[in-house]
Amino acid sequence: MTIDSFRRWYWIHKWTSLVCTVFLLLLCLTGLPLVFSDELRLLLGEAVEPPEHAAKAEPVILDTLIKDARSRRPDDSVKFLIRDDDGPAWFVALGDTPAAQENSATFMYDSRTAEFLHAVPQNEGVVNFLFRLHVDMLAGLPGTLFLGVMGLLFVASIVSGVVVYGPFMRKLPFGAVRNDRGPRLHWLDLHNLLGIVTVLWGLVVGITGVVNTLDRPLLGYWQMTEISEMIAPWKDKAMPLSRKPVDEAVRAAESAVPDMAVRFIAFPGTPFAGPYHYMVFMRGDSPLTARLLKPVLVDAETGQVSDSRNLPWYLTLLLISQPLHFGDYGGMPLKILWALLDAIVIVVLWSGLYLWWKKRQQTAEDMMFSDAARGLSPEGRI
Repeated sequence: MTIDSFRRWYWIHKWTSLVCTVFLLLLCLTGLPLVFSDELRLLLGEAVEPPEHAAKAEPVILDTLIKDARSRRPDDSVKFLIRDDDGPAWFVALGDTPAAQENSATFMYDSRTAEFLHAVPQNEGVVNFLFRLHVDMLAGLPGTLFLGVMGLLFVASIVSGVVVYGPFMRKLPFGAVRNDRGPRLHWLDLHNLLGIVTVLWGLVVGITGVVNTLDRPLLGYWQMTEISEMIAPWKDKAMPLSRKPVDEAVRAAESAVPDMAVRFIAFPGTPFAGPYHYMVFMRGDSPLTARLLKPVLVDAETGQVSDSRNLPWYLTLLLISQPLHFGDYGGMPLKILWALLDAIVIVVLWSGLYLWWKKRQQTAEDMMFSDAARGLSPEGRI
């Protein structure tokens, strides 16, 4: 690498880092408690755990849950039935209309007894506030897309930081932190050390974070393309006078895809199902396939499977990115590891701001150039 090339890469690292650092600090600070979001909700009373008792031999009748939810909100429409992957529970989500973007209520039921357990807070609570701040800075889709751009800058700063790390550390042993030449040099060495130690995790979280910011556009595109194609043959059909119970739709989907389990069900009238169908989303039963979904379209009037397709690659990528970003697929040990790495990255980001702000007699840039120059060959290469 020539010294001019080194200067260019360092310029990229410096400015991509400076532009995104404040927003990355916000994401890391809010992401740290969100790693333990399930535990926080239980601690703060925003969620409950199903009681411990013997499981019934037969599965609960889902229409029993629907009837109870409707009795609690008689003017609302049922939008989704969602199965809890981590415990014996079902969630019934309702809205002012089936196509409403926001839920008006979400009720939690024991999947063994159909007992009502909890009314989930809607758009309120500490965890919800932290999540909204983390996802869109309370600014909706524009805020989400803006954070996606900051995520791209973060990835660029990591890549450029790796490029400049080698020449800068050419004359120093790995992990060296010089404590005898002032606090700025100490923090520069620590910044470089912690940055290179967390580089792989930072890339994973940064890239998956960028992918997650595209969830609403990707889901919207899927609805306008494949969902529209799946329900197109029924577009001229009269609205059904009655529809089959949701349990029949589930049995039809389970028969069509016997090696998968139900993850959630979209009701007729929602954007995921159209006006004539249930959309039953099935998932695998292994740790790898549990995050992947297969939609099964079931006619609400006849209870027969109308269509079934694999998710497009971009939604598969999105579903894989979500657990990788928050580290919520490996239990408490992985959550603790994610939290520790998040805390280290906070130190990296803060030290980067410190190094930029505390320029005194010699800038960090000049120091890196002088150190890199010591490694120049007679041909002018590092």
